[in-house]
Amino acid sequence: MYSIPDDADASTYRFIIVAAKRARQLQSGQRSVLPAANKKPTMLSMEEVRRGLVPYTDPANEEAEQPQPAEE
Repeated sequence: MYSIPDDADASTYRFIIVAAKRARQLQSGQRSVLPAANKKPTMLSMEEVRRGLVPYTDPANEEAEQPQPAEE
């Protein structure tokens, strides 16, 4: 199963989006936090996300947590 360890929804879609963004970072030259043994950036990014090594934020959750301005 593909999911992010701290994702309460266990969303496969969220896993794929985070892994794809991480793969783009790796392709752009960022270093991996795991030892790379000739792995493709996509496989390496999926392993990093699966282990919980890639920080992410969910904009939908951030909007829900922000206090709404008081209406007068």
